[in-house]
Amino acid sequence: MSIHKIALLDGDGIGPEIMAEAVKILNLVAERNQVDFELESGAFGATAYFSHGNSFPDETKALCDSADAILKGPIGLSHEESKKIPVDMQPERGALLPLRRRYDTFANFRPVYLPKDIAHFSPLKAEVIGDGIDFIIIRELVGGLYFGNKETGVTESGKRFVTESLEYDEDQIARIARVAFETAQKRQGVLHNIHKSNVLKSSVLWNEVMEEVGRDFPDVQIKHILVDAAATYLCLNPRQFDVMVMENMFGDILSDQGGGILGSLGLMPSACMGPEKAYYEPSHGSAPDIAGQKIANPYSMIGSVAMMLEMSFGMDSEARNVWQAMQSVFAQGFSTPDLSKPGSDVKMISTDGFGDLVAEELSKL
Repeated sequence: MSIHKIALLDGDGIGPEIMAEAVKILNLVAERNQVDFELESGAFGATAYFSHGNSFPDETKALCDSADAILKGPIGLSHEESKKIPVDMQPERGALLPLRRRYDTFANFRPVYLPKDIAHFSPLKAEVIGDGIDFIIIRELVGGLYFGNKETGVTESGKRFVTESLEYDEDQIARIARVAFETAQKRQGVLHNIHKSNVLKSSVLWNEVMEEVGRDFPDVQIKHILVDAAATYLCLNPRQFDVMVMENMFGDILSDQGGGILGSLGLMPSACMGPEKAYYEPSHGSAPDIAGQKIANPYSMIGSVAMMLEMSFGMDSEARNVWQAMQSVFAQGFSTPDLSKPGSDVKMISTDGFGDLVAEELSKL
């Protein structure tokens, strides 16, 4: 029997509610397969700061160090609550970026998957969606503006200023390029490289390295698109894309636009892969305004479990079963209040009700 240790970081807001449904599915997967998941929880995010005085406590770091994979819930609080936490210890700066840096999770995968059965969630017209949308955004996650040198201060004339550096070297670009080309090889053999080389020198180097790495993948066609044009095409013709690769900030913005195409970031799980360890998380925030109401859909949390099963544990067929189970629940007309308005033609269920139905469908597969 295989044994995998998973660190569970519930996070903030709706995090504990949707994590409970992910655990439900993990337990069922363990029952169905010759595998044992050792699940252990750690404090992480704003709640960790208030309970431990640190958004990423040493105990949680030790837990993550010993885990085979990390399953992370959303983090963050309301603007007013966040002001109670020192700026450098607020969840994104004090927990999320250090998590990425600690495990060098340089490759972020965000699938934008909209089969016809859930096309009604999307704001796009039916003729734009067609038979469905299925592409993946690969974002470089540990470089660029978010990790470059930062300086704040006051000039001699008394004006406040800030300086932030966008930093990449060729090795950082080459390794995310290789991941993107390998992913494109497994799909349709087309890679869209998103850049801003008409303005940014960083994009000039980015494109040069992309072309160099591409020589090792003659079976993959690379297409270069300016980031602003890509944003437009995502709305007008998203079906042209299969694999997209981009630097950190571009990926942050365009992957959220991908959530808009789906109709909600609640429908977008993600994987953050490093050389030796990965963490998996929903792409959405912690939604503190609806926390505790049991109306948040756990799709992206359970989808992150599916990605973990495939990408960390090699359980490809069971990962497909989890995806199929979730799609089946939607196909039967069920939804949660955060995704569907009252009065719409859906059967409203709770967070745990959705998890129960997914488990029921998974049991049939």
